[in-house]
Amino acid sequence: MTIDANIVIAYLGGDGPVIKVLSEWKKEGRPLFLPTVVETEILSFSRWTGEEQKYTEQFLEENFISVSFSRLVSRIAAEIRRENKIKFPDAIIAASALFTKTPVVTRNIRDFKRISGLQIVSL
Repeated sequence: MTIDANIVIAYLGGDGPVIKVLSEWKKEGRPLFLPTVVETEILSFSRWTGEEQKYTEQFLEENFISVSFSRLVSRIAAEIRRENKIKFPDAIIAASALFTKTPVVTRNIRDFKRISGLQIVSL
């Protein structure tokens, strides 16, 4: 499963259904992939205390497999942007999902639904 920023934010915000599903997937041993652009979006929140920032970094490191913005992922993202005219971060997230051959887990179905071959799980 490739996780979008809005899912991580919901989890950190205490959203019960999101916490339940991610916890179940983790117990089942499903790989939870986090594109580096999502990590950047999450960690760029400027109102966190130092302790909250440290907790969040640790949470991301312990619970997700990082998907780097490699040359291959960048080329997939570029193709997605050419064909679908979506925002750069969303193209990277979609490219990461296609690269890892996993569905993207998001609350932002509208931007992802036009991408050919991309599976979407909405929470």
